[in-house]
Amino acid sequence: MRQLKDCFRKWTSQQKRILDPGGNIALTWNRIFLVSCVASYCVDPLFFFLLTVDGTNPCMRIDRHLAIVLTYLRTIVDMFFIVTIATRLCTAYVDPVSKVLGKGELVTDPKRIAHTYIRTNFFIDLVAALPVPQILVWAVLPSLSFKYIGAPLFLIILVQSAVRLYIIIQLSISIIKTVGYITKNGWDGTIYNLFLYLVASHVVGSIYYLLAVDRQKTCWETQCSVEDRIMNKTPCDFKFLDCRYSTSSESHNWAQSTNVFTKCNVDSNSISINYGIFSQAMKNGVATTSFLEKYFYSLWWGLQQLTTYGNPLVTSSFIGENLFAIGLTLLSIGLFAQLIGNMMTYMRSRSTNAEDWRIQKAETEDWMTDHQIPDDLRIRISRFLECKWIATQGIEEDSILKQLPVDLRQDIKQYLCLDLVQRVPLFSVMDQQLLNAICERMTYFLRTEGTYIIREGDPVKVMLFIIRGKLESSTTDGGRTGFFNSIILKPGDFCGEELLTWALLPRSSESYPSSTRTVRTIAEFEAFSLQADDIKFVASTFRMMHSKNLQHILRFYSNQWRTWAACFIQSAWRRHRNRQKIAEGGLSSRWKSFFSLIDNHANEARHQNNDGSSSSTPQGAEFPFSKIATIFLKAQKDRPMESDFSMDDHSE
Repeated sequence: MRQLKDCFRKWTSQQKRILDPGGNIALTWNRIFLVSCVASYCVDPLFFFLLTVDGTNPCMRIDRHLAIVLTYLRTIVDMFFIVTIATRLCTAYVDPVSKVLGKGELVTDPKRIAHTYIRTNFFIDLVAALPVPQILVWAVLPSLSFKYIGAPLFLIILVQSAVRLYIIIQLSISIIKTVGYITKNGWDGTIYNLFLYLVASHVVGSIYYLLAVDRQKTCWETQCSVEDRIMNKTPCDFKFLDCRYSTSSESHNWAQSTNVFTKCNVDSNSISINYGIFSQAMKNGVATTSFLEKYFYSLWWGLQQLTTYGNPLVTSSFIGENLFAIGLTLLSIGLFAQLIGNMMTYMRSRSTNAEDWRIQKAETEDWMTDHQIPDDLRIRISRFLECKWIATQGIEEDSILKQLPVDLRQDIKQYLCLDLVQRVPLFSVMDQQLLNAICERMTYFLRTEGTYIIREGDPVKVMLFIIRGKLESSTTDGGRTGFFNSIILKPGDFCGEELLTWALLPRSSESYPSSTRTVRTIAEFEAFSLQADDIKFVASTFRMMHSKNLQHILRFYSNQWRTWAACFIQSAWRRHRNRQKIAEGGLSSRWKSFFSLIDNHANEARHQNNDGSSSSTPQGAEFPFSKIATIFLKAQKDRPMESDFSMDDHSE
C-alpha cells in the first residue's frame, strides 16, 4: 500500500512539472525567448567589428576589449536557449491524431514528450544554443596565422544566425496561433516591426564593414605577393601585416621599404585595386576609427541600402562583392514589403474604428444633403455622432456582450450596473437575485445637450438611471394655468418611475402610462436604461416588488409623488386660511350667502333623515355642491396612479 502511495505521489509530481503550451507560463516564456532571439541578432553581428585596422602602424588586429564584452553578452543570450531546451522537455503538446475537432488532447507523459521533442526540434535548438562566436574568438583565432583570418571565417556566425532566424519564425507562428497576435495593440506592433527593420540594417551594415576590411586585407596580401617576386625588395611576410608582429625590427624595416600600403590606399593615384562599393568606407577611414564611429556608419549604410534597394551601389568585378550586392537587393525588397505590410496591418487595426466612424459620418452628411435636412437638425445629428464616438470610440458594447456566455455576460452587467442601481432607494432594499435580474436587462443610453427624453403626456417606455450629465424634469400639472414645477436630476438619480407603478399593478393594461413630466437634457447625458417590458417581466417574476415597504419608498423618492404632495399641501393650506378668514368675519357677502346655502341644504337633509320623508332639493343649493364635487373629483384625478394591492396583498 505504501508503494502505491509513493508511485502515485511521484506520478502527480511529474504531472505538476508538465506545462500547458497554451498556459500563461508557457506563453510568457515564449515571449521572453522571442526577445532573447532578437537580442542575439543584435549581438552576433558585433563580432564582425573585432577585425580592425591600426591607425598608427598599418596592420590588422583583433580588438580584445570588445571581444571580452561581446563574449559576456553572447553567453547571457545563450543561457536563454539552454533554458528553452529544458522547458520544452517538460511542455505538453497536442496529439495530432486527436486533433479532429477543437483543441485536441494534450500529451502529458514525460517520456512521450521527450521522445517527440528529440525527433523534431531538439537538434535545431541545440545548434542554436552552441557558443560558436566564443569558440571562434578564444579557441580558433589565436591558433591561426594572419593569412587565414578573414571574412569567410567570421561568416560562420551567420550559419548559426540562420538557424536562430528559423527559430524566431517558428516561435512567432506559434505565438500567433495560440493567442492570435504578438503585440496587443497597433503602436506596439509598429514599433516591433520598425525595430526588426533596424536589426536587419544592423546585420547588413556589420557584414559590409567586415567585407570592407577583408577587401583591404586582400589588397595587402596581393601586393605582398607581387613584391616577393621583385628580388631587390625586402621579402614580404604575411605576418608583417599582423599587429602582433608589427613591433619587430624586421617588420619595421619592411614597412619603410614596401609599397604595399601606398598601392592599396584608395586616395593614391597608383592604386592597384578597385574597391567598388567599399570605396566610400575606405575614403572615410572607417576601419581605423573607434568602435562607435564604425558601428553607426555601418548601421546608416545598411539602413540606406535597404530603403533604396541598393540603387546607389556601383560594384567592381569582384564576384564576392557582386553576390553581396545581389543578396542585399533581394533582402531589401522582401524586408521592405514585409515592413510596409505589417505596419499597414497594425495601423489599420489601430484606426479601424476611426475609419468606420469617418465613413459613417460621410454617409450621414450625404443623406442629410439628399433629403434637404434643415441646418439646426444637421447640427444636432452631427453633435450626437461626435458625442457617441467620444463616449464609445466606435465600440458597440451590445455586440461584444452577445458573443460571451450567459454567466460571463451577467457578471459583466453586474460589475457595470450594480453600484448605480443600488443608488436608487427603491432597489437598495431588494435582494441580490432581483438586482442581478435588473442589471442583466440594462442597456446603454446616450443623448446630447438639449434633447427631450420625454414630454409631458407622452407614453413612458423607458426608465433611466443617470451615469453622467444632468436632466431638467418639469411639469405644468396637465397644462394648468400658472402652474410650473422644475427640478434638476444628477448622476445617481432616476426618471421614468411611472413604469414602476404601472408594472406593479396586478392587472395593468397593455398601454404604457402617460408621463406627468417633461424631461430634457441640459448637458451631455449618459445613463443605463430599463425598457417597460423588462420592468414588467421583473415585477411579474419577483413578487417581492409588491410589498408595501417598496410602495412607500417609491412614493417618498418619486418626483411625481413629491409634486402632487406639494400641490395637495398648498391646497389644504389655502382652505385652512379661508376658514380662518370666515371665523374672523372678514368674508364678503357673496361668500356668506354661499356658505348659508350649504348650511340650509345640510339642515334640510338632516330633517329628511329624521322624518323619513323626502323633498326636492332647493335649486339654489345645487350649484355649490356641484362645484364642491367637481373640486374633489379633480383632486382625485390629479393624484398619481396608485397600485391596487387589495387583490394580491404581500405586505410586510
